[in-house]
Amino acid sequence: IMDEELLKEIISDLGLDKPFVRGQKIIIKNCWHFSTDGNTVDAMFYGVEDFIAGMNRIYVTVKSFKVVILAFSLMDTHVHFVLYGEFSECNRFMHEYVRRTSQYIATAHGERHKLDNVPVDYQSVTDDVYLKTVICYTIKNAPVGGIPFMGWDYPWSSGPLYFRRTGLWSSPAWMDQAAYQKNAHFVSRHERQRLLRTKVVPEENVPMIGKIVFPGIYVAYGIVEKIFKTCKSFNYFLCKTKEDDVDARGGTISHLTMPIQEMRQHKTELCLELFGVETVRTLDTRQRLILARALRSRYNSSLKQITRLSGLVYEEVKDLI
Repeated sequence: IMDEELLKEIISDLGLDKPFVRGQKIIIKNCWHFSTDGNTVDAMFYGVEDFIAGMNRIYVTVKSFKVVILAFSLMDTHVHFVLYGEFSECNRFMHEYVRRTSQYIATAHGERHKLDNVPVDYQSVTDDVYLKTVICYTIKNAPVGGIPFMGWDYPWSSGPLYFRRTGLWSSPAWMDQAAYQKNAHFVSRHERQRLLRTKVVPEENVPMIGKIVFPGIYVAYGIVEKIFKTCKSFNYFLCKTKEDDVDARGGTISHLTMPIQEMRQHKTELCLELFGVETVRTLDTRQRLILARALRSRYNSSLKQITRLSGLVYEEVKDLI
């Protein structure tokens, strides 16, 4: 589904037609790192079905924009995308993806307008070294956040697509090209609309692995392999990239000491223990503060994570907990 003219331009704009010279950076243009602020909501994706819908939503959304996806990662509380294209197009794509995700949450979980005020951040990526850094930062987001996956096997990201050999690795089914060739199927028009949650009729040849559109048709993983040139270079940047390499350029990441899935479970347990309910929605501000203080005293987690889970605004209550 990539625009052919756009893919021609990308070779020049990303310096893929320039010779590599050790120690010299290649200046690039029209490349951006977008992310949402993970400190503003307790969750964007609550479970496997939400992540599956989120993956398919990328395919449905990107079809309307002149944008190339180089890398992405869907996390419990936020998302990252590394995009190529004009800024206005990439920005519109990102906001549309967030808008559609908010609509999904309203339908699936009854929380209306949940993402209406979620900040969308972006960085301009201006050289080839930083491009490699933000791609690997995006891929490594899951293990850095405490999720028990290697970055290249985290199923809700583009990480599994790069530098793979057919049928010779162990990964979730959609990542395995051999399984893709064997199990890809083309479902009916009605079923495609249901799975992709769209009124627009998807193409008849959309390859599905189970409920998921194969991500290789909307991620330019071949371009990313050209950016790194070799698997050795890819592994080098995966190993060397640190959180501060992106933080220093204006990026954001939650420095969590406990995975948010575990903290969400502890929050539910504490709500039941303290107030006899499983959710913070029915608690008033005083009760939410009590919950936050209990979480703070019992578990080694960041204050921002605790306030988010307790349904509080960090800046308003950080000195009260």
